[in-house]
Amino acid sequence: MVMSPESVRGSNQSGVRAHNERLVLSLIRQVGPLAKAEIARMTGLSAQTVSVIMRALEKEGLLEKRTPVRGKVGQPSVPMGLAREGAYFLGLKVGRRSLDLLLTDFHGQVEGRVHLTHPYPIPDNVVGFANESIAQLLNQLAPSQRARIAGLGIAIPFRLWDWARTLGLQSEEMEAWRDRDIAAELAEAWGFPVYLRNDGSAACGAELVFGDQSKPRDFLYFFIGFFVGGGLVIDNALFTGRTGNAAALGSIPICLSGGKVEQVVDVASLITLERMVIQAGGKKAMIWDNPNQWDLPGEVLEVWMAKAAEGLAYAISSASCIVDFESVVIDGWMPAQRRADLVARTARRLDEVQVAGLEVPDLREGTIGRDARALGAASLPLSNKFLLDRKAFLKA
Repeated sequence: MVMSPESVRGSNQSGVRAHNERLVLSLIRQVGPLAKAEIARMTGLSAQTVSVIMRALEKEGLLEKRTPVRGKVGQPSVPMGLAREGAYFLGLKVGRRSLDLLLTDFHGQVEGRVHLTHPYPIPDNVVGFANESIAQLLNQLAPSQRARIAGLGIAIPFRLWDWARTLGLQSEEMEAWRDRDIAAELAEAWGFPVYLRNDGSAACGAELVFGDQSKPRDFLYFFIGFFVGGGLVIDNALFTGRTGNAAALGSIPICLSGGKVEQVVDVASLITLERMVIQAGGKKAMIWDNPNQWDLPGEVLEVWMAKAAEGLAYAISSASCIVDFESVVIDGWMPAQRRADLVARTARRLDEVQVAGLEVPDLREGTIGRDARALGAASLPLSNKFLLDRKAFLKA
C-alpha cells in the first residue's frame, strides 16, 4: 500500500483555517455553545477579536445562535454553537470481515451509513464499495449540503498482505494491497481530500474527538475487533509513531494461567471468538451481522470473555511499565452489555495480577462502540480542516 501513515490525497487543500478560528471551533466542540464573553475569557483573546471571528464563522455557516441566556443585569448573552449543517465528513472503515461508510454532520452525528460484510477485503471491491456508497450517501443531501463535504477519511489495517494466512487465504490473494493507493484513487474520483490512518489509531481518535471529554490527558485505548488493536494518547494527543502503527497492542506477549506464551491478539480478538462459535456449530454471521445484539452459545462466550479479560489485564500491566497512563479505555464491535462485562472482568483480573511498584490505571468503557473506526476516519478531515491539535488547544 504505497501511502504514508497519515497520508492525504487530493488537491483541494484550500481549507487551511486561521489559528484563532480553529481555537474557537475547537473550544465550542469540546465545551458546547458559548457566548462571546465566555470565549474571550477562556481563550485570552480580546472581546473585539472574538466578535470578528464569531461573525465570520456565523456568516460562513459554521456557527449559529442558540437560545439567549438572560441574567439579572444587562442584555441577555447569546451562546453560539456549531451549525449541524456547517460541514459534512465521510468515513470509510476497511475491516477484515466488513466494510462501513458513514456520513457525519458537523456535530459528529451519523447522517447515513452503508454496511457490507465480506470474507476478506480486496482492493477493487473496496474501491467499488466506496464509490457506490459515497454516491448513495451524497444523493441524500441537497446540493448546498454536498458543497460542504470536507473530505473522506479511511481507517484500514496496515500491511494487509501480512494477514493472508490468518484469514485462511493464500498469500497471493492479498498481495494486491501492496501496490495499491486507494486513497489516491478515491481522491481522484471525487475531488475532495482523502486521509488515511491505521484502523486502531483511528478508533482511538474517534474516542478522543467525539467521546467523553472528561477523560484524563493520558490513556491507553483497546478496540476489540477482528483483531484486537488500539491507540495511545499522551498529553491529549494521539501518538501514532514513526510508521503510524504505534500501540500495536495485539502483539503484546502474555502468559495465561497454566499456559504457554501467547499474544493478546490470540485471546482478545473476535476472530478467536468466531472460530469458537463455528467449532460449536454456530455461524460467523452471529458475530458480524449485528454488533448491537449477539445470540451466541453461552458457554462459548463465557470461555472467550474470561480469556480475553485475562489477556487484556496482562497487556495493561505490561504497558503500564512503559507509560504511566491514568486510564485505560476498552471499546469494540460488540453489544454494550458485553463491553461492560468485559471491562468489569478485566478490572477484576487486573487487580489480581497487579505487579509490585505499579499503580493500577482506571478502566473505562469506550463511548463510541461499533462505529469507532469509521467515525475515527471521518474525524480526519474534520480535524485537518477545522480543529486545533487537541494538545495545543487545551494548553491555549
